[in-house]
Amino acid sequence: MGCVRRSGWLFLAFISVLPIAPAYAGEPFPFGSTLMLETAPIRGSKRIPMIEIQENGIASIDLWCARAQAQATVADGSITIVPGDLQSAQCDAERQSRDADLLAALAQVTNWRRDGELVELIGVTPLRFRLMTN
Repeated sequence: MGCVRRSGWLFLAFISVLPIAPAYAGEPFPFGSTLMLETAPIRGSKRIPMIEIQENGIASIDLWCARAQAQATVADGSITIVPGDLQSAQCDAERQSRDADLLAALAQVTNWRRDGELVELIGVTPLRFRLMTN
């Protein structure tokens, strides 16, 4: 009986010094990967907005019509995107309006989460992006 108690105490002492891993560490942010907005293209176009964020925070954003550079700060579950100058292109009013709306929504994101190939940017308007894997 004494041997069983001693081995039980040894087992408890052993597991108490093991590092405890979190139950779910989550998937890392996909830096350097192209993320495509989960939406259908505008009628008459095949273009869909995309964003790519590098580890140094430089972000490239392809909108419905124009392009923009941005500065992004990504932490464990938080994100901020500060859009820079818009590189305009010749587009109709609908696409220009959608560009402005999407840029405003990106500027208001505060958090992110990832589930496999899906990355959701959470803010006033949640934005769902798909990781391009081709």
